Amino acid sequence: MGTEPVPDQRIPVQVVYALPGYQAIVALDVPEGATASEAVTLSGLLDRFPEIGAAPEACAVYGRLVPPSHVLAAQDRVEILRPLLIDPKENRRQVAARNQAATRRQTVTTCRSQ
Repeated sequence: MGTEPVPDQRIPVQVVYALPGYQAIVALDVPEGATASEAVTLSGLLDRFPEIGAAPEACAVYGRLVPPSHVLAAQDRVEILRPLLIDPKENRRQVAARNQAATRRQTVTTCRSQ
């Protein structure tokens, strides 16, 4: 009694894959009890975007990282995550170093012109 899925019961979900400047959003109904991995497969986005591979490296539901076996609820938004091009900490270090170098150049130029 209670929490077992009803056979043939379907729930609405969205599967999203975002690229710079473009977002593919697929709304579909999946069987109740479907996982994030199953929704990604059913969405057809793996065929449309071969760079994802046979399965995405990671998925999130509303920005929260979930395993492929995560059971979806109605109205969930499954996000196919792309690999990071650079580690966020390393990126912050590089930006700080560039800003520091620019500040030094500006200071040297200002001192010389006086």
